[in-house]
Amino acid sequence: MIDTVVIQPGPDTGEPSVAGVSWAAVTAGAVVSCALTFVVIAFGIGLGLSVVSPWDGSGVSATTFKIGTGLYLVVIAMLSSSVGGYIAGRLRSRWIGVHTDEVYFRDTAHGFVAWALATVLGAVLLASPASHLLGGAASGATQAAASQANQAGPMDGYVDTLLRPDPAAAPNSGQNSGNASDSRGEMVRLFTSSFRNGDLKPADRDYVSKVVAARTGLSQADADKRVNDVVTQVKADADAARKAAAQLAFWLTASLLIGAFCASLAATEGGGLRDGTWQRRATR
Repeated sequence: MIDTVVIQPGPDTGEPSVAGVSWAAVTAGAVVSCALTFVVIAFGIGLGLSVVSPWDGSGVSATTFKIGTGLYLVVIAMLSSSVGGYIAGRLRSRWIGVHTDEVYFRDTAHGFVAWALATVLGAVLLASPASHLLGGAASGATQAAASQANQAGPMDGYVDTLLRPDPAAAPNSGQNSGNASDSRGEMVRLFTSSFRNGDLKPADRDYVSKVVAARTGLSQADADKRVNDVVTQVKADADAARKAAAQLAFWLTASLLIGAFCASLAATEGGGLRDGTWQRRATR
């Protein structure tokens, strides 16, 4: 007797008609994330201004402020990205006939795409006001230079230190009767162009020392020492600015990566709660 084997048709494995990406949910999550980011940043600015003081010994130290700012950036990224990712996962359309692992992946992708869109929107919204302010500042500086008005550049403070006269020697010296405006402008231009490349050339350093000696009434040895001290200060300040910018870049990178993770994780929770499968996911 021959047994008859009946093959039952398997379930339909075709893709559902619903799209894999709910752009409306992604956009909603990104907008919420951007709005919450701006709110928390505004609060952080007010909080920072309340703890910083221009007086020595008052308020927090510079190191504490920099670390606090970095940690606050991470908190902003965690909070705003988590809320935005949750919104993107909770508001997306339900996928019928899709495997649970695929649903989990799609929820994670929704959170990540919402974070990416929020990051791009935030960069655009912040870049436009910054460009406007920088353009206005550049235009104002150009007009001030054209009208020969007094303006302060990044090297003016160092030149002030260089050309500060010696109170004891200046009254007895006739060397300060030259064109102070011309020599000062020349020194500012020389410092600005030289420190773009790192340091003063030996010939420029000798020339600066002679100008300082002539303008201030100092001896040549004292003028050389003053020039060396000012050059050292310029390098120290530039190095401090470079390190501060590098630290800020590292904090921004860390906050962005943490924000991407939080948005993806929150989207899986929102999607699981949307479908009623979050408890099973958490248990597994």
